Amino acid sequence: MEFLAVHAERDVHGDTRLPDPHQDTFSKNILGFWMYLMTDCILFATLFATYAVLHNSTFGGPSSQDLFRLDTAFIETMILLCSSVTCGFAMLSSLKSKKNQVIAWLMISFLLGASFVAMELHEFRELIQEGNSWTRSAFLSSFFTLVGTHGLHVSIGLFWMIVVIGQLFFSGITIDTFRRLALFSLFWHFLDLIWIFIFTFVYLIGVI
Repeated sequence: MEFLAVHAERDVHGDTRLPDPHQDTFSKNILGFWMYLMTDCILFATLFATYAVLHNSTFGGPSSQDLFRLDTAFIETMILLCSSVTCGFAMLSSLKSKKNQVIAWLMISFLLGASFVAMELHEFRELIQEGNSWTRSAFLSSFFTLVGTHGLHVSIGLFWMIVVIGQLFFSGITIDTFRRLALFSLFWHFLDLIWIFIFTFVYLIGVI
Protein backbone atom coordinates (compact mmCIF):
# COMPACT_ATOMS: atom_id res chain seq x y z
CA MET A 1 0.00 0.00 0.00
CA GLU A 2 2.82 2.36 0.83
CA PHE A 3 4.41 1.68 -2.58
CA LEU A 4 1.14 2.47 -4.36
CA ALA A 5 0.77 5.71 -2.45
CA VAL A 6 4.29 6.81 -3.35
CA HIS A 7 3.75 5.83 -7.00
CA ALA A 8 0.47 7.76 -7.16
CA GLU A 9 2.15 10.82 -5.69
CA ARG A 10 4.86 10.65 -8.34
CA ASP A 11 2.23 10.52 -11.08
CA VAL A 12 0.56 13.66 -9.75
CA HIS A 13 3.78 15.52 -9.02
CA GLY A 14 5.99 14.28 -11.84
CA ASP A 15 9.68 15.10 -12.00
CA THR A 16 9.87 17.85 -14.64
CA ARG A 17 13.61 18.38 -14.45
CA LEU A 18 14.23 16.00 -17.36
CA PRO A 19 12.13 15.10 -20.43
CA ASP A 20 9.99 12.04 -19.75
CA PRO A 21 7.56 10.97 -22.51
CA HIS A 22 5.83 8.61 -20.05
CA GLN A 23 4.47 11.33 -17.78
CA ASP A 24 0.71 11.84 -17.87
CA THR A 25 0.85 15.50 -18.93
CA PHE A 26 3.14 14.67 -21.83
CA SER A 27 0.91 11.77 -22.92
CA LYS A 28 -2.19 13.98 -22.88
CA ASN A 29 -0.51 16.55 -25.11
CA ILE A 30 0.59 13.87 -27.55
CA LEU A 31 -2.92 12.40 -27.63
CA GLY A 32 -4.44 15.82 -28.27
CA PHE A 33 -2.01 16.47 -31.10
CA TRP A 34 -2.78 13.10 -32.66
CA MET A 35 -6.44 14.11 -32.66
CA TYR A 36 -5.51 17.27 -34.56
CA LEU A 37 -3.51 15.21 -37.07
CA MET A 38 -6.56 13.01 -37.64
CA THR A 39 -8.58 16.11 -38.60
CA ASP A 40 -5.82 17.03 -41.02
CA CYS A 41 -6.05 13.51 -42.45
CA ILE A 42 -9.74 14.13 -43.13
CA LEU A 43 -8.87 17.42 -44.86
CA PHE A 44 -6.30 15.81 -47.14
CA ALA A 45 -8.52 12.79 -47.78
CA THR A 46 -11.20 15.18 -49.04
CA LEU A 47 -8.70 16.94 -51.30
CA PHE A 48 -7.42 13.63 -52.65
CA ALA A 49 -10.97 12.49 -53.37
CA THR A 50 -11.72 15.78 -55.14
CA TYR A 51 -8.59 15.44 -57.26
CA ALA A 52 -9.51 11.86 -58.17
CA VAL A 53 -12.95 12.97 -59.38
CA LEU A 54 -11.66 15.99 -61.33
CA HIS A 55 -8.45 14.48 -62.65
CA ASN A 56 -9.79 14.04 -66.18
CA SER A 57 -11.75 17.31 -66.26
CA THR A 58 -9.18 19.22 -68.31
CA PHE A 59 -11.73 21.32 -70.27
CA GLY A 60 -9.71 20.80 -73.45
CA GLY A 61 -6.50 21.86 -71.73
CA PRO A 62 -3.33 19.93 -70.90
CA SER A 63 -3.50 16.80 -68.78
CA SER A 64 -1.19 15.62 -66.03
CA GLN A 65 0.94 13.75 -68.58
CA ASP A 66 1.51 17.00 -70.44
CA LEU A 67 2.39 19.11 -67.40
CA PHE A 68 4.05 17.08 -64.68
CA ARG A 69 7.79 16.43 -64.55
CA LEU A 70 8.55 13.29 -62.62
CA ASP A 71 12.24 14.13 -62.13
CA THR A 72 11.41 17.38 -60.33
CA ALA A 73 8.80 15.71 -58.15
CA PHE A 74 11.29 12.96 -57.29
CA ILE A 75 13.91 15.50 -56.21
CA GLU A 76 11.31 17.23 -54.03
CA THR A 77 10.45 13.87 -52.50
CA MET A 78 14.10 13.10 -51.68
CA ILE A 79 14.57 16.55 -50.13
CA LEU A 80 11.53 16.15 -47.89
CA LEU A 81 12.54 12.60 -46.92
CA CYS A 82 16.01 13.81 -45.97
CA SER A 83 14.49 16.59 -43.85
CA SER A 84 12.40 13.98 -42.07
CA VAL A 85 15.55 11.96 -41.33
CA THR A 86 17.41 14.98 -39.95
CA CYS A 87 14.38 15.86 -37.84
CA GLY A 88 14.56 12.33 -36.42
CA PHE A 89 18.24 12.85 -35.62
CA ALA A 90 17.26 16.02 -33.75
CA MET A 91 14.85 14.00 -31.61
CA LEU A 92 17.52 11.40 -30.87
CA SER A 93 19.97 14.13 -29.87
CA SER A 94 17.37 15.69 -27.58
CA LEU A 95 17.04 12.40 -25.70
CA LYS A 96 20.78 12.67 -24.96
CA SER A 97 20.39 16.34 -23.92
CA LYS A 98 22.76 17.52 -26.67
CA LYS A 99 21.32 20.96 -27.34
CA ASN A 100 23.81 22.06 -29.99
CA GLN A 101 23.29 18.90 -32.02
CA VAL A 102 19.52 19.30 -31.82
CA ILE A 103 19.75 22.87 -33.10
CA ALA A 104 22.17 21.85 -35.87
CA TRP A 105 19.91 19.04 -37.11
CA LEU A 106 16.88 21.32 -37.00
CA MET A 107 18.71 23.98 -39.01
CA ILE A 108 19.53 21.37 -41.66
CA SER A 109 15.88 20.29 -41.65
CA PHE A 110 14.86 23.94 -42.11
CA LEU A 111 17.16 24.40 -45.11
CA LEU A 112 15.83 21.22 -46.72
CA GLY A 113 12.23 22.20 -46.04
CA ALA A 114 12.79 25.69 -47.42
CA SER A 115 14.36 24.16 -50.55
CA PHE A 116 11.28 21.99 -50.98
CA VAL A 117 8.94 24.99 -50.73
CA ALA A 118 11.12 26.98 -53.16
CA MET A 119 10.97 24.17 -55.74
CA GLU A 120 7.21 23.87 -55.32
CA LEU A 121 6.72 27.63 -55.81
CA HIS A 122 8.96 27.50 -58.88
CA GLU A 123 6.80 24.72 -60.32
CA PHE A 124 3.64 26.73 -59.67
CA ARG A 125 5.15 29.85 -61.26
CA GLU A 126 6.13 27.95 -64.40
CA LEU A 127 2.63 26.50 -64.74
CA ILE A 128 1.02 29.92 -64.31
CA GLN A 129 3.41 31.59 -66.76
CA GLU A 130 2.52 28.96 -69.35
CA GLY A 131 -1.16 29.78 -68.90
CA ASN A 132 -1.95 26.74 -66.81
CA SER A 133 -3.16 28.35 -63.60
CA TRP A 134 -5.87 27.03 -61.29
CA THR A 135 -8.51 28.82 -63.41
CA ARG A 136 -7.69 26.84 -66.57
CA SER A 137 -9.62 23.70 -65.67
CA ALA A 138 -11.16 21.77 -62.81
CA PHE A 139 -8.17 19.41 -62.96
CA LEU A 140 -5.71 22.23 -62.36
CA SER A 141 -7.91 23.74 -59.65
CA SER A 142 -7.88 20.49 -57.71
CA PHE A 143 -4.13 20.07 -58.30
CA PHE A 144 -3.21 23.54 -57.04
CA THR A 145 -5.52 23.14 -54.04
CA LEU A 146 -4.13 19.76 -52.99
CA VAL A 147 -0.44 20.47 -53.52
CA GLY A 148 -0.76 24.07 -52.36
CA THR A 149 -2.42 23.01 -49.10
CA HIS A 150 0.48 20.68 -48.41
CA GLY A 151 2.94 23.44 -49.25
CA LEU A 152 1.14 25.77 -46.85
CA HIS A 153 1.48 23.17 -44.10
CA VAL A 154 5.21 22.86 -44.81
CA SER A 155 5.58 26.65 -44.65
CA ILE A 156 3.82 26.70 -41.28
CA GLY A 157 6.14 23.90 -40.18
CA LEU A 158 9.17 26.00 -41.15
CA PHE A 159 7.92 28.89 -39.02
CA TRP A 160 7.25 26.47 -36.16
CA MET A 161 10.79 25.11 -36.56
CA ILE A 162 12.27 28.59 -36.16
CA VAL A 163 10.31 29.07 -32.94
CA VAL A 164 11.49 25.69 -31.58
CA ILE A 165 15.11 26.49 -32.45
CA GLY A 166 14.83 29.82 -30.65
CA GLN A 167 13.35 28.21 -27.55
CA LEU A 168 16.04 25.54 -27.49
CA PHE A 169 18.77 28.14 -27.92
CA PHE A 170 17.62 30.30 -25.02
CA SER A 171 16.09 27.72 -22.67
CA GLY A 172 17.96 24.52 -23.49
CA ILE A 173 16.37 21.07 -23.37
CA THR A 174 13.68 21.10 -20.69
CA ILE A 175 10.47 19.15 -20.29
CA ASP A 176 8.62 21.97 -22.11
CA THR A 177 11.02 22.39 -25.04
CA PHE A 178 11.29 18.62 -25.42
CA ARG A 179 7.49 18.30 -25.58
CA ARG A 180 7.28 21.05 -28.20
CA LEU A 181 10.03 19.41 -30.23
CA ALA A 182 8.24 16.05 -30.05
CA LEU A 183 4.97 17.59 -31.25
CA PHE A 184 6.74 19.37 -34.09
CA SER A 185 8.46 16.12 -35.07
CA LEU A 186 5.08 14.37 -35.33
CA PHE A 187 3.78 17.20 -37.54
CA TRP A 188 6.83 17.12 -39.82
CA HIS A 189 6.74 13.35 -40.29
CA PHE A 190 3.02 13.59 -41.00
CA LEU A 191 3.70 16.08 -43.82
CA ASP A 192 6.33 13.75 -45.19
CA LEU A 193 3.79 10.91 -45.27
CA ILE A 194 1.20 13.08 -47.01
CA TRP A 195 3.74 14.05 -49.66
CA ILE A 196 4.50 10.38 -50.36
CA PHE A 197 0.81 9.95 -51.21
CA ILE A 198 0.87 13.11 -53.36
CA PHE A 199 3.97 11.96 -55.23
CA THR A 200 2.46 8.52 -55.88
CA PHE A 201 -1.16 9.47 -56.52
CA VAL A 202 -0.68 12.79 -58.34
CA TYR A 203 2.73 12.77 -60.03
CA LEU A 204 3.71 9.13 -60.53
CA ILE A 205 0.31 7.81 -61.61
CA GLY A 206 -0.42 11.07 -63.44
CA VAL A 207 2.67 10.74 -65.63
CA ILE A 208 2.35 7.01 -66.21
